[in-house]
Amino acid sequence: MIDDQGWYADARHVPSPFFDQRSDAQDISLLVVHNISLPPGQFGGPYIEQFFTGCLDPQAHPFFAVIHNMGVSAHCLIRRDGEVVQFVPFSARAWHAGQSSFAGRTRCNDYSIGIELEGCDYVAYSEAQYQALTRLTQVLMQTYPAITLPRITGHQYIAPARKTDPGLVFDWQKFRRLLNGQ
Repeated sequence: MIDDQGWYADARHVPSPFFDQRSDAQDISLLVVHNISLPPGQFGGPYIEQFFTGCLDPQAHPFFAVIHNMGVSAHCLIRRDGEVVQFVPFSARAWHAGQSSFAGRTRCNDYSIGIELEGCDYVAYSEAQYQALTRLTQVLMQTYPAITLPRITGHQYIAPARKTDPGLVFDWQKFRRLLNGQ
């Protein structure tokens, strides 16, 4: 369930400062799947949460010196074990898509929800992640009926010149089967 503030009941809530209000909260009509790992290619640890909350220590890893001031967020992160961490209420605009467009419409952050999977483009996602993503997506589709199967996409498809996530290892067919209860 999603409460009236836009928080998912089955998530651990870690509020991010990197969001703003949507110009039209009734316009939520796209779900974007991403991946993230910090440091790149490594899983576990506190770094993703620190990154999305502006607390990433630039001295903790050389890569962090480059990204620690980016000021980005996603609505949720799904860890390798299936835990869902929510940073931004769905009713607000998270800063996850950047320069993007879907079906001829630009500024995807304005009308989308961004879900990060802890992972990278070349390591298969866990069964627990697919299950958690399926449960969350079903709740989102019930809450926001404009999010339909054709309006669930990857970051690579809305920003193809810049992004490759969730990568070729993300099994879209499996995800769609799970969403359909198969």
